[in-house]
Amino acid sequence: MSTAAEFETEPVSADKLQSGKTFAASYAGEHVAGTEFVIGALFVAWGVGTGDILWGLLLGNLLAVLTWALVTAPIATDTRLTLYAYLEKIAGPGTIKLYSVINGVLFCILAGAMITVSASAVKIIFGIAPQTEWYPTDLSFVLVALAVGAVVVLMAMKGFKKLAAFAEICAPWMILMFVVGALVLMPTLVAATDSVASISSFNDFLIVADQYIWVDTGGDIGFWHVAAFAWICNLAMHGSMGDMTIFRFAKSSKYGYYSALGMFIGHYVAWICAGIMGAAAALLLKASITELDAGVVAFQALGSAGILAVIIAGWTTSNPTIYRAGLAFQSLNYKWDRTKVTMVVGIVTTIIACFPFVFTQLLGFLGIMGLMLAPVGAIIVAEHWLFPKLGFTRYWSKYKGNNTNKAAMITWLLSLGVSYYLVIADVLHMFFILVPIWLFATVVYSGLASIMGAKETYPEAAIAEQAELARKEAEVAYLSSPVCSAQAASNDVPALAKLAKYISWAALAGCAYMGVMSYITQDIETIRTWLMAPTLVYFFTATYAYLAQSSSEEVSVEVTANNAA
Repeated sequence: MSTAAEFETEPVSADKLQSGKTFAASYAGEHVAGTEFVIGALFVAWGVGTGDILWGLLLGNLLAVLTWALVTAPIATDTRLTLYAYLEKIAGPGTIKLYSVINGVLFCILAGAMITVSASAVKIIFGIAPQTEWYPTDLSFVLVALAVGAVVVLMAMKGFKKLAAFAEICAPWMILMFVVGALVLMPTLVAATDSVASISSFNDFLIVADQYIWVDTGGDIGFWHVAAFAWICNLAMHGSMGDMTIFRFAKSSKYGYYSALGMFIGHYVAWICAGIMGAAAALLLKASITELDAGVVAFQALGSAGILAVIIAGWTTSNPTIYRAGLAFQSLNYKWDRTKVTMVVGIVTTIIACFPFVFTQLLGFLGIMGLMLAPVGAIIVAEHWLFPKLGFTRYWSKYKGNNTNKAAMITWLLSLGVSYYLVIADVLHMFFILVPIWLFATVVYSGLASIMGAKETYPEAAIAEQAELARKEAEVAYLSSPVCSAQAASNDVPALAKLAKYISWAALAGCAYMGVMSYITQDIETIRTWLMAPTLVYFFTATYAYLAQSSSEEVSVEVTANNAA
């Protein structure tokens, strides 16, 4: 086990497993984030109709949740391994080195995009112009990006539990900011619509949306494109098994359904709210939405609180992404310290963040990233679930002593080639390639593996299966023990901490009230000026309440453990 106790090479021990609220907060925090400002606005720029957006996002996000809950989380909680450790068992050290480099680089680029999003908010304080080119046009922006990146890297070095804690505090406020921002700027769009005086029904909203938000330009992008994108935009995390790294800490595979908080709040409500804010900001500034970045849009709606929202939104995505990238590169040599590797990865990511192309080309990059890694997800699923049903031996390549699983490598390369051809030849849109490529990779890998040794039996396999069964039985026993029950039980929280929690809820209610009143009175300036006040109250009290409760839980568990001993 590493000094950082992140279990990079072995199954997570039962005493380190986390409760459901950890994953609820993590997904709500990570997926109500900086990308939402970007993607929500890009849907507006695409010229997609309102109905296609509302229904397409509903279907696509449902498919994403089911993939996390029925595929990723069950495999993660069964093995308790990172993606990289499990893939090494399946495909060997040779394969994992290539995969880890590719995966790590892709995660670095994605995290860089989120740091760029945060920097787009900080730059407003210094009067720096929007950065919408692929390269930075102002040295000051580079300095801002480097500063923001330094903070993100320090947080990512803290490990999974600290990242989850940060997300747990930020998530409720972040969710509310998207809704409040949309409420504040919606009257601007209503005022520009001749046939609607106010939003008194859903039909009134549709009229405004059709004219000023999601204006159907009759292009090639429609319902199925929106649904497919909503499904594959996080393909690297679910279908490609990246979030095995996260869910290996889950007490139950059912926690995979907590991804719904990220999808339907972040990738549905937040995308829609971001579209409203983007369209209204463009109208106010008399500019094209493609000329605005996330910081400008949020500032138009929420003032200084909007700047803070975009900064935190970028952090809550870039932190776990850099953490994933660090684990990817550390898998090249497990003797390397995860914390130090994460620091180096973070430095590279921060340099990437200085170039806004990672921000402006986000949709295309997410599609490419998912499709590059999807065949590996298909290989993992086939080996874990399909092979036992076919009578094949799991981890057969390892038992044969192979450094590289040639069947896996050939399958991956062939799948990438077929994907490239389908896109270049315009046979299928990039968003629609997932299902055929997944099926192709599954069939090809199963066929090649059967030829190369998966049908054979190995004495080591039975021994390994018995050891794995014993580990699972010990885990089940621990989870039903008094020590574990003490972790899940409610603890006596100091009265001051309870008061802080109630005040934090009241602060959130105050933010919501200001948003509603701004909508009713059509007064934008008041909320831009004063929204930061309840925001600061929330973060101070919520942080204090969280730390006090965590301390109380640790004491309770320690006492119970001593009594049990």
